[in-house]
This record gives sequence, C-alpha cells and structure tokens, in this order.
Amino acid sequence: MTLFNQLIKTEDILLKIHQIGNLLNTTLDTGSIVLICGNGGSAAQAQHMAGEIVGRFLIERNGLPAIALNADSVALTAIGNDYSYDEIFARQVTAFKDSAKLLFLLSTSGNSKNLIQAALRAKKYGITIVGLLGRDGGTLNKLCDFSIIIPSWSTPEIQEVHLAIIHILCDYVDGEMK
Repeated sequence: MTLFNQLIKTEDILLKIHQIGNLLNTTLDTGSIVLICGNGGSAAQAQHMAGEIVGRFLIERNGLPAIALNADSVALTAIGNDYSYDEIFARQVTAFKDSAKLLFLLSTSGNSKNLIQAALRAKKYGITIVGLLGRDGGTLNKLCDFSIIIPSWSTPEIQEVHLAIIHILCDYVDGEMK
C-alpha cells in the first residue's frame, strides 16, 4: 500500500488538520506569534510556512505574526556556541514566551534533541505544541498537544506530505481572512 493510500484511509489526519487549522487561526486572531522550527529540509519548510503567514499565501491580506526560529543565523550560532546546539530553539521559545502561544515542530524522525528541548520549554510556559512528524513520531509525539505523523521512513515522502499539510494550513489562514 502506498503512503498516499495509507493517508487517505486515515480520517484521523483530516480531523487533525482541521483542528490545527482552527487552532492556528485562533492564535493569529489574538495577535499571538506563531513559532515554527525544524532542522535541515524541515527548517526550510518552517521558513516557508512562516513566510506564507507573514507575507501571504493566495489572497491579499495583512501580514500575520509568525517566526521561523531556525532562520536567524546569528541567534542560532550565538546560542549554539554559548550554550549548546540542543538549546538553539529552546532559548528562543523562552525569549518569545510572553507573545507566542503556538509552536510548530517539524521533524521527520521526531527525535531531534533541539526540538525536544524546545517542546519541553514550551510546555513550561503553557505554549501549545503542534508536531508535523514522520516515522513513528519519536519522542516528540509524546510532547506535542497535537501531532500529525506521516507513517514512512522515507524523508522525502515525509517532507512532501508535510509541505502539503503546511499549504492546507496556510489556506485555513487565508480562509479566515476572506
């Protein structure tokens, strides 16, 4: 059975996308910042998602508050050098704790130490955590308030589905603005 067929048979994934889309809109409606992060290809997708929220997706609208925590090379290298690579996102979560209410974690394995630390920090501050994960969800699955797991061990497959989900979520944001 192909990954696509597995996902289509999972009505649960559609419900989760709907719940997360509503949560994203509620967060943005309150003016709270949406934090997004990942490593490698997932970092690129985090930046893409933040760009679609801050800029626009398909319709003209005002920019909305979202930050890809992996986009600031100065912060990443300073935190990595002064503390550790495991702290690069957690320290930023602490910095934005008063204005952020939602954290997206993108991970194909679900086991990246720096994302786990970010999740633990977000929990400490009452920030809701959404995981777009792969494989079996890894450690992050247990830390997320909402997670969508792509049941594949193929990084490209996982990232392709994550990108589709990101676009659906951005469409939720546009739909709210119409």
